[in-house]
Amino acid sequence: MKYLSICSISFLNLISISMTCFFSSLYFMLNNLVYFIEWEVVSLNSMSIVMTFLFDWMSLLFMSFVLMISSLVIYYSKEYMSGDVNINRFIMLVLMFVLSMMLLIISPNLVSILLGWDGLGLVSYCLVIYFQNIKSYNAGMLTALSNRIGDVALLLAIAWMLNYGSWNYVFYLEVMQNDFEMKLIGSLVMLAAMTKSAQIPFSSWLPAAMAAPTPVSALVHSSTLVTAGVYLLIRFNILLSNSWMGQFLLLLSGLTMFMAGLGANFEFDLKKIIALSTLSQLGLMMSILSMGFYKLAMFHLLTHALFKALLFMCVGAIIHNMNNSQDIRLMGGLSIHMPLTSACFNVSNLALCGMPFLAGFYSKDMILEIVMISNINLFSFFLYFFSTGLTVCYSFRLVYYSMTGDLNCSSLNVLNDEGWVMLRGMLGLLIMSIIGGSMLNWLIFPVPYMICLPFFLKMLTLFVCIFGGVFGYLISVSNLYSINKSMTFYNMTNFMGSMWFMPYISTYGIIYFPLNYGQIVGKSFDQGWSEYFGGQHLYQKLMNYSQTLFLIHNNNLKIYLMLFVFWILILMNFLLFL
Repeated sequence: MKYLSICSISFLNLISISMTCFFSSLYFMLNNLVYFIEWEVVSLNSMSIVMTFLFDWMSLLFMSFVLMISSLVIYYSKEYMSGDVNINRFIMLVLMFVLSMMLLIISPNLVSILLGWDGLGLVSYCLVIYFQNIKSYNAGMLTALSNRIGDVALLLAIAWMLNYGSWNYVFYLEVMQNDFEMKLIGSLVMLAAMTKSAQIPFSSWLPAAMAAPTPVSALVHSSTLVTAGVYLLIRFNILLSNSWMGQFLLLLSGLTMFMAGLGANFEFDLKKIIALSTLSQLGLMMSILSMGFYKLAMFHLLTHALFKALLFMCVGAIIHNMNNSQDIRLMGGLSIHMPLTSACFNVSNLALCGMPFLAGFYSKDMILEIVMISNINLFSFFLYFFSTGLTVCYSFRLVYYSMTGDLNCSSLNVLNDEGWVMLRGMLGLLIMSIIGGSMLNWLIFPVPYMICLPFFLKMLTLFVCIFGGVFGYLISVSNLYSINKSMTFYNMTNFMGSMWFMPYISTYGIIYFPLNYGQIVGKSFDQGWSEYFGGQHLYQKLMNYSQTLFLIHNNNLKIYLMLFVFWILILMNFLLFL
């Protein structure tokens, strides 16, 4: 009798629940329904503990996408992690992650959101340190500690919610939006969302988390965990519009988008390039959300999840074939050796760039057109469009290095398309990356957005993309690359290529002074004066006294015997007084 593996069982269960959620979300959309379910867990005398769930089209649609991507990623892991002895543990961790995500999505309550939020953080830490080496441990620690800031912000928000009648923030958002407490809660939630979605100044953990296995990167660090912050802010979007919070978030997320796009053009690690591209897209979601267009943020969140998960899956297949090498300079000519993987890779890359009629185009193009008709300043406008150009630039650079030319790796490397299990998982997402955008466009917006702009503004997005692609190709062409390298200032390249020194600031920058101070304190107090006046000094004095007594006892018998007499006299006096 042939048993089903844990991967197959998980895949079948998750995909069926995903389909159920998807069709439920359609039903909810068509009938404009919202279900608020209260489940009384414990009722004791007059006290009751109630768990609340919120089902509307947004939560159900997001859940269906998360479940669909996680089912395909688990199916993909069946082959990708086949050499791992502890594959069952790995799948269990992924399932725990999905469960935490579900709890976060359907909670209208800050306490249950914290449960899901902390579950995500904990499982994410376990998955980042899955390959147990020093790099993974460092990355895991950075991830966990960066996210702890957000957890503390959520705890503070829960404490401030005590001013109201319950923790169900849904009830109070609209009524209390001008209230000081509600604004404070909103700013704390914004801080939490910024740590989880890796906005400046918490950006350094996302590229570091690429130490995790590639299926984890596909699920956790591209489509679900990092979008939890965006999703939470979509729920709190009323507080962002028309307040300083929205303007502040627009600035930071715009800079994140720009910084990540710039950094990806200087990076040579394949997974880090994709991580920085995720960061750039998160910045885009956050910035359009801070302008008050929450539906657009949700739309881009869903389309991005599709093509980014596919991109990571293709990267995983490429890394497997390249004998676990992630350096894009060693790749080349992959389109000849791995045609099907390369096709998926190129489609997801083009969807990321906003190629017309692929998934990314519908959301990205609409966001940029909305930006053009919105009332924003020139700096934000520049950040939006320049970052879009940079996205296309690093995508074409990536394609140039990996797909064209000849293989730069060892000549004994045998390249071929991976087994069918991995390819089937990739092809499932490939179809969604092509049709997902137009499908969601029809679903989310009941009336199509018709944005009327002058010809040059309408074409600006396309011009920026074409220019970015050409520029990305030109800076990568080998003979031009060497001139380009010699002309750049080393410091500038170093600054832009290392995410504006953020990884150094959030590691050495934080630990240097406390450790230095600790060393001084340890040297001066623990091993310095306290030793001198404490243990060592006492020991030295007692040694001196005992040596003196030893001399006396050894050299004079009368004094030695006389001491006995004194001791007996003292003892008798003591007894008499008692």
